[in-house]
Amino acid sequence: MEKDPQNRIVVDRPVDEAPTMGLAESDPSTPQAAPAPATAGQELERGVYYATTPIYYVNAVPHIGHAYTTILVDVVTRFHRLKGDDTFFLTGTDEHGEKVQQAAEAHGKSPQEYVDEVSGNFRATWDRLGIRYDDFIRTTEPRHKQVVQDVLQRVYDAGDIVYGEYAGLYCVKCERYYTDKELVDGKCPQHETPPEHRTEANYFFRMEKYRTWLRDLLTERPDLIRPERYRNEVLAMLREPIGDLSISRPRARVPWGIPLPWDDEHVTYVWFDALINYYSVLVARGTLDTYWPHVEHFVAKDILKPHGLFWPIMLKAAGIPLYQHLNVHGYWLIDDRKMSKSLGNVVRPLDLQQKYGNDAFRYFLIRDMTFGLDSNFSELALAERVNSDLANDLGNLLNRTLGMLGRYRDGVVPAAGPLEPEDEALRDAFVALPQQLVRSFDALQFDRALASVMEAVRKANKYIADVKPWELAKDESASERLDTVLATLVEALRCASILLDPVMPGKMLELRKQLGIRNAPFDLATAGEWGLVPAGTRTKPGEPLFPRIDLEELERQIAQPAEEPEPEERIIEHKPEITIDDFAKVELRVVTVEQAEQHPNADKLLVLTVRMGAETRTVVSGIKQHYAPEELVGRKLVLVTNLKPVKLRGVESQGMILAAEDDDGQLSLVTLEKDLADGSEVR
Repeated sequence: MEKDPQNRIVVDRPVDEAPTMGLAESDPSTPQAAPAPATAGQELERGVYYATTPIYYVNAVPHIGHAYTTILVDVVTRFHRLKGDDTFFLTGTDEHGEKVQQAAEAHGKSPQEYVDEVSGNFRATWDRLGIRYDDFIRTTEPRHKQVVQDVLQRVYDAGDIVYGEYAGLYCVKCERYYTDKELVDGKCPQHETPPEHRTEANYFFRMEKYRTWLRDLLTERPDLIRPERYRNEVLAMLREPIGDLSISRPRARVPWGIPLPWDDEHVTYVWFDALINYYSVLVARGTLDTYWPHVEHFVAKDILKPHGLFWPIMLKAAGIPLYQHLNVHGYWLIDDRKMSKSLGNVVRPLDLQQKYGNDAFRYFLIRDMTFGLDSNFSELALAERVNSDLANDLGNLLNRTLGMLGRYRDGVVPAAGPLEPEDEALRDAFVALPQQLVRSFDALQFDRALASVMEAVRKANKYIADVKPWELAKDESASERLDTVLATLVEALRCASILLDPVMPGKMLELRKQLGIRNAPFDLATAGEWGLVPAGTRTKPGEPLFPRIDLEELERQIAQPAEEPEPEERIIEHKPEITIDDFAKVELRVVTVEQAEQHPNADKLLVLTVRMGAETRTVVSGIKQHYAPEELVGRKLVLVTNLKPVKLRGVESQGMILAAEDDDGQLSLVTLEKDLADGSEVR
C-alpha cells in the first residue's frame, strides 16, 4: 500500500485480492474529459487504533454471538484503516481451564489435541466470514505463557497475591464462583444450571484493596466503560465489598493451565490467564508502545465483570496503564432468550452466510443491533432487511443507473456540466458523510452510521424520480443536463461504495467493478470529494448485487421446515496405513461391566469396574452424556487392555472401552453378537 502526492491511500493489490476503487477503465475510442473539480471534504485526523475481541473459549463451535463481536470489530478496524489510522485487530482463543480439560476427556482426546481442533475451527470460520485480523492469539502459545508468568510474578512480588482457603458456589461452565445474590432461582444466570459447592485452598488476588480506587476512577473517567449503563453496573458492584479473586487451581485437580511461577503445584485460573492476551501479544510482537495506549476492548455483556472489574484492577496491580475504553454490547436473542449451546438455540453463522451471502449477513448484524442493547434475531428479519436496504435501495440505484447509462450513453460515463440545486443537494448529502460516520463510529452508533449512508442512497433514488432522466433523454436540448444527472448518480454510487466497504467489502468491490472504476485513491477522504470518476469510463453491468428474497416462500419454509434430505455418502479420512504387525500390538478383549458410577471429580466421566476372567480392572470413560451408570452393569464390551494406565481426574484408568461416534456426536458402545466368555480376544 502506498500514498499518492495528496496523501491518499492507494490500494495496489490485484482486484481479486482486496477491495479497490478507482479510475476508469476507459473506452479507448472515447476522448476523456478532465474530471470536474472535486468538492473536497474536511481533513480527517489520523491516529492509532487497537481493537480486540474477547478470546473465545474453546468448549464449543462458533455461533452468531461470537460472529457478531468479531464481525463488528472487523467492520470497525476496516473503517479506521479506511480513515488512514495505524490499526491493529486482535482476536483468538482461550484454551486453558477445567471446562476444556473435561471436554477433551469426553471426546477421548488430549487437551492439546482438542484445543488445536476447536481453535482451528474458529480461525477457519473467521476466514470464511472475511475477517481481516492482524493477529490470532492462542493462550497455549509460549509467547503468551511467558508474559502471563511475568505479570503474575510482578503482582505476587508486590504482595497482592496471597494463599488461602475459599468456600462458595462454583459454576464449572463459567469457571467462577457466584454469590447467592448473583444467582437466578438458585441457578447460574448464564447457563441456567445450579452451581456446585466447593471448598478449595488457592492463591487469591487482593482485589478488595483496589475497590475504592476503581470506583473513583469510574467517576473521574465516565467513558471508560461504554455505554453508560454498563459503567453503572460496575459501579453497583463496587458499592459493596468485592472480596478477593481466586486466581489458581490445584494442579492435581486441573493440570491444564499455566503453572504459577513461584508454585508449580498450582496453575493459573483461566481469567488471570485469558485477560492478559490483549497485552501479551503486543509484548511478543514488540509493538507495546505503539498500540497499547490506544487499546479498545469489545465484549458482550456476559463478561462485563471480568473486563470491567477484574481486568482494570489486575492492570493497576501490575503497573500497566489501563485500556482506553471497554465497549460492551448486548445479546442476540432467540424468542427473548440468550443464545447458548446449553440452551440449544444456537444460530450457526456459516449457515446464514452460505444462504444469504457474506456481505448481506454482515450488514444485517451491524444494522439491526443498537450497540449496547439486546436484539432479537430472526431469519425473516434478515431477509426483510436485505430486501429493503440492499435490493430495493442500493441494488436498485445501481441497476437503474447502469441501465440508463447503457440506453442513453452506450454504457460510458459522460462529463458533468454545471450543477443545478438538486445535483448540489445530492452531492452535499454524500460529501458530508465521512465526517458524520467518524462521529458515529466514535460514539459506537454503528447502526446509525449505516442508516445515514442508506438515507443518502434513498435520496439518490428520489433524485432519479425528481429529475426524470427518461424525459431528458427525449429532448436533444437537454443532453448536457442528462450528462450531469448520470455523472451525479455515478458519483453517488462511488461514494456509497467506499462508505459501505467496511461492512460489505465483497459486494462493494463488485459494485465498483460494474461502474468500471479501479486503481484510484481509495480512502474515507475521497468519499467526501466529488467528480473523481473521469468522463469516458466504460461501465460493466453484471448480475444484481442483491437478488430479492421471496419472503412468502421463506415464511413457508420457517413454518414448515423441509424434510431432512438423504445424507450424502461422506468421504472418510483414513489414518496412515499400518502393518499386521502393528495391529498385533493392540490387545482387545471381551469384558463384563460389574459396576458403574459417577466419577467423583468430573461430571462427564464414569468409572467402570470390568471383569476379564479372574481379573478386574478400573476404566474411566467419557460416556456419561450417552449412558446412565445403571444401563452399563452386566453389559459385555470390548476393552483395549494393553494401554499404559493413566490418571484421569485423580482416578487411574487401566484400559479403554471401544465406541463409535458419528458426525453429530452420537456415541454407541461396541458390543458382541454372541455371549462370549470374559477375556476372549478380539482379533
